[in-house]
Amino acid sequence: MTPTLLAAAPPALPHTGSDGQLLAAVLLSIGVIVLLITKLKLHPFLALTLGSGLLAAVAGAPFDKLTTSFVTGFGATVSSVGLLIGLGAMLGKLLADSGGANIIADTVLARSGKRLLPWAMALIAAVLGLPLFFEVGVVLLVPIVLLVARRAPLTYGASVPVIRIGIPALAGLSVLHGLVPPHPGPLVAVDALKADLGVTLALGLLIAVPTLIVAGPLFSRLAERWVGPLSLPAETTPRENERPERTPRFGAVLATILLPVVLMLGKALADVVVDDPKAGIQRFVDFVGSPLIALLAAVLLGMLTLGKAAGFDKARIAGTVERSLGPIAGIVFIVGAGGGFKQTLIDVGVGNVVSTWSGKWHISALLLGWLIAVLIRLATGSATVATITAAGIVAPLAAGMSSTHAALLVLAIGAGSLFLSHVNDAGFWLVKEYFGMSVGQTLKSWSIMETVISVVAIALILPLSLVV
Repeated sequence: MTPTLLAAAPPALPHTGSDGQLLAAVLLSIGVIVLLITKLKLHPFLALTLGSGLLAAVAGAPFDKLTTSFVTGFGATVSSVGLLIGLGAMLGKLLADSGGANIIADTVLARSGKRLLPWAMALIAAVLGLPLFFEVGVVLLVPIVLLVARRAPLTYGASVPVIRIGIPALAGLSVLHGLVPPHPGPLVAVDALKADLGVTLALGLLIAVPTLIVAGPLFSRLAERWVGPLSLPAETTPRENERPERTPRFGAVLATILLPVVLMLGKALADVVVDDPKAGIQRFVDFVGSPLIALLAAVLLGMLTLGKAAGFDKARIAGTVERSLGPIAGIVFIVGAGGGFKQTLIDVGVGNVVSTWSGKWHISALLLGWLIAVLIRLATGSATVATITAAGIVAPLAAGMSSTHAALLVLAIGAGSLFLSHVNDAGFWLVKEYFGMSVGQTLKSWSIMETVISVVAIALILPLSLVV
């Protein structure tokens, strides 16, 4: 079944209650989701599934229709977004196993002096953050950060505080994770708001660069003072069987990573410049620049430029691709359940109520999307859940928007989803343990860095919406 059929199949859930009943249904369902995730430690997929059923029931949907919208939204989201997440995971795994990530890091660091190290780490994180999920990027980059800090006295004749170079690396990964497709959160928001992926990607990169500069190299100087010196863990040596026989070339690795970005940006540019759907050139660019084809092309190219270049035989390349899919099963199910919850929100009429209220209160749709995502992020700790839920609530507001403003709404929601990571966020504990920090030190560095990203991004998005 195609995504189009899935999205169009069921009618909206009938609702006979008042706006107050709808608001109570939303607050109760979100509250239950938060409770299930944070207190009972229930998997977000199950929490979102139960929350969707509760939302429909409290909103007054007939008993036999409680699951209709959820199943529809789940299928439509997985069929569109799930494929892209899978291809992104394949490319990321090839990049990691082939040693391509280390090649990027080693090449950039070799051309950086001590003063430029924070900027180099931010650049490395931004490049590697395009195809890698945040958690995978942390696992790859943090050992590089610790290695650089450990060897700095020999290389530069003076030590380099690990926070000075660690914060830019984390900021690069986090900014890309929240603002730039093909990461799961932005992809789901693009799908929910019917935004143009190429335009979102272009504007996401435009917002991401200054946001990364402020939250990375600049903020790291303050974080270094607040956290103080950290003890570096002992150096570990990779097992021999984990090392590739050869390493890919820097240019080939970079070209593979940037290929889907170039293709999708090319599609967005052709839509503006050519603007003729019947033109042969635009039809071709639209095809190769579609997210599915662009990422598929990058994966196929990566098998050669990363896998073959690292000395992998056909069986090892196939094994690498196969192993990439296991760890993302949970992500796909969470994203799918989020799509089901989003569709339930839309079908019971919550979005229309929010649209009416925002008009009466004269609240900017971008600011409203950011605030909703902030609240859900603070409550659940999950950037993906915050993005999915906020996108579902404000989706009707995007109906009359231009492609540019719909893309900016996606970015506003993504910015809100990064606000103040704290103890209910798995990323908080991942960063704390990798850097050997206390809870207080993690709050002073990682948590504030996330808040800086969120605030700077929305501060750039709002004025940009006035001129584009």
